[in-house]
Amino acid sequence: MDRAGGLMVGRVPQAVFVMAGPGIGKSLFLDAVTERLAGASIVERIHASPSLKHVPFGILAPFTSGLTGEEAASPVAVLRSVWLHFQRLKAGREWPVVLVVDDAHHLDESSAAILVDMVAAGWSSVMVAARPRPGLPQPLDQLWYDGLAERIDLHPLDRQQLAETLSAMLESPVPASLSGAFWVATEGNPLLVGCLLKDARTAGVLAKRNDLWQLAGPLPADGTELTAHVAREVARRSPEEQEALRIIALAGPVNRRSVEELCSADIVRELMDQHLVVDSGGHPSELSIRHPIMGEAIRRQVNVSRSLHLRQKLHQVPGLVVASEGGHLRHVEWALECGQAVKDADLLRAALIALRSHRSTSAVRLAGRIATGSQAPLARAVSARARFNMGDYSAARTLLEHAWTGLPDTDAVAAAMLRAAACMASGVLLEDVLATGADLPAGVDPSQGRVMELVSTVGPRALSDEPVCGVLEEAFLAEDLADRGQLHAALEHVVNAAAAAPTVDNTLFFFEEFVLFRAVCVYLGMGEWTAVERELGGYGDRHGGVPGIFEGTMETLRGYSCIRQGKVEQAVGILFPAVELLRQSDPLQLCRFSTSLAFYAAARLGDKAQARRLAADLKSVTHIDRPGTGLRATAYIHAGSELLERDGKGLAALREHVTRPEVSSRPAVVLECLLLATELGEDTLMEAIHQAAAGMDGRWAEAVAGLALRWRGDDPAALLEEANSLVSAGFVNLARAAYQRAGALLHNADDARRFRQAVSLREKCDDLLGLKSRDGTTAQAPGIRLTRRERDIAELAAQGLSDKDIAQRLMVSVRTVEGHLYRTYVKLGVRSREELAPVLPRNAG
Repeated sequence: MDRAGGLMVGRVPQAVFVMAGPGIGKSLFLDAVTERLAGASIVERIHASPSLKHVPFGILAPFTSGLTGEEAASPVAVLRSVWLHFQRLKAGREWPVVLVVDDAHHLDESSAAILVDMVAAGWSSVMVAARPRPGLPQPLDQLWYDGLAERIDLHPLDRQQLAETLSAMLESPVPASLSGAFWVATEGNPLLVGCLLKDARTAGVLAKRNDLWQLAGPLPADGTELTAHVAREVARRSPEEQEALRIIALAGPVNRRSVEELCSADIVRELMDQHLVVDSGGHPSELSIRHPIMGEAIRRQVNVSRSLHLRQKLHQVPGLVVASEGGHLRHVEWALECGQAVKDADLLRAALIALRSHRSTSAVRLAGRIATGSQAPLARAVSARARFNMGDYSAARTLLEHAWTGLPDTDAVAAAMLRAAACMASGVLLEDVLATGADLPAGVDPSQGRVMELVSTVGPRALSDEPVCGVLEEAFLAEDLADRGQLHAALEHVVNAAAAAPTVDNTLFFFEEFVLFRAVCVYLGMGEWTAVERELGGYGDRHGGVPGIFEGTMETLRGYSCIRQGKVEQAVGILFPAVELLRQSDPLQLCRFSTSLAFYAAARLGDKAQARRLAADLKSVTHIDRPGTGLRATAYIHAGSELLERDGKGLAALREHVTRPEVSSRPAVVLECLLLATELGEDTLMEAIHQAAAGMDGRWAEAVAGLALRWRGDDPAALLEEANSLVSAGFVNLARAAYQRAGALLHNADDARRFRQAVSLREKCDDLLGLKSRDGTTAQAPGIRLTRRERDIAELAAQGLSDKDIAQRLMVSVRTVEGHLYRTYVKLGVRSREELAPVLPRNAG
């Protein structure tokens, strides 16, 4: 806008062409620039239209009303009349004249030539807005070719811009699934975004829960704003164009040649020029409405009898081919909408396509029409997966009763896995729902989630399916080995599983995500933060963004990575939305784990209101955890409770948790629990931490073992050296603990210079980790609990008492007060008494 406005008021008259497709904002752009020009220039605005496109000088009629019929056909007379009109407007003022033309792609060539002459004669600057297709009339195009005009192209919002726009309009961050739904529906078209946003809020589909906007269903195609917009767009077209639009909306993706046979190639080209229709570019070529949500809105405006008539007309065209999966799905749905019968095989194929396209409602509707026959078992499995995607786990579990009967081996194993997940998600133990009545192998615990008890429900024949069972076996082994601290071996197995996963159909069960979750957990156990981001980012790249059903899962993993790195503030921003997303879709049963992480992070940052809300939410989680995440969730709940209450009960529960057989047999879980206890002030665990870490693989365990060894030695120089190495290795939170410990030892030794150095280096770690509380003060990163005397002095200091006042009240020396305060600052990670109150523990230590 700055550029366009500057050109319009320059000394030399200019031409500016603003080019954009429909709904991008050309008219609003002209409005904004025109408003800027008001008061400093003479602006005349006109609007071209299709009705005047073939009328010479038609758009200039307001300036030529005094001409005779013969003069009105003369370019010279018209130019002179326009010039006189602007001279009257100027009334002797030396202001620049600007002629603004909207929808200039509808200009006739005669009028366009007059505009060019006005710029060439120096009478006026011209700013026109037009669509790239069909584009500007030849005289204006020539002006640009000759370098005498500037062109400004306006584009749709990209994905990131769309997310930012939605966040700004809703005044709150939005999850990727929400912005992704708007992107799929609108491709960043601002006009459609605005319509859908209003309609979704009006319908209650877009609602806010715990400060997070979420979609409770698909974006409405029948809302007032969108319906009115689509009705206007269709009404502007000729009857022939309207007919073609309806056929493409009802049948699309539809064979282009068939539509051209029925409606003419010229009509198709015109609709493409108007950016209403797009060509797939494939072979055979297929046409679709450019924006899917507009296609659905057009379909809703066609009654059943009219729809059936158009279907019959299209099917009378010789050589109609339905080539693409999307075309087949739409072909089947259209038949059902018209009340026509569809073969079971076609219904099932359409249901599978809908399922792969994340259209769960359509998949349920289509698969539900197949009640009997050879297709019925797979149809039930498809419907179950769709119900699972929609969060209806009980219905999915019921549908999968004996669903594998009649299924091929691969599908049978996938159905068994899906049933196991549905059981866990609805809080039912696997041993309570095994349908065959066969006894499980001796010693098998169904809650462990191993391959044998999952596929035992479908019989030995399924075990011969090498690709599926190979993926599962490798993934389960990787999970088990990672918990037992054998991370190098775990990595080998998870790499094998990931390599085999693409060969397995992901339709009935989410094998890819099943393996990815374990791969990320292995990398987190090794402390390979970059590999974690690579895996999560690669998943989004492969799918064009994270599918909504798995967004909560991926965000939980990203938040867990931040927790492991000590980036608590960043973790909160990720985990709070993740928890809300998992309430809608939790395929891997991570809601309790994610909520426990968010609870711990909120408590650690001192956000008591959010922590208590999350603690209440934890009580409503009913699914059954898988062992690794379940045991970790319990540990973070105990740690968060201690941070929240500071009554010693959470720490005691955490200590007891470590001794449980199911925990003690998993060194990786033990180490995580011990580190949490140390952060809470338990300073007697370094020997246990060293032993646990020394028995594990990976850079993280090696770093922890080294830190524990130096910590026990009480040598500040060795701790500083170790901390420097930890920073270089990317383990900043471990380095922070080492600097803090070294600082405490140096302060006790009255080594002021090196003490200041340790504090400075620890503060750099604070900055890297973002250890800031919500009110801007330094957040507490608990390391050592305060003594009774330290707490008494700190509480008085936090109340605003001076060192002298505190000394008099406690009957100690001022130097004693200063010494205790210094040690308290180091322990709590604060810099002054003003920062004490938000982080001051309640217990005495």
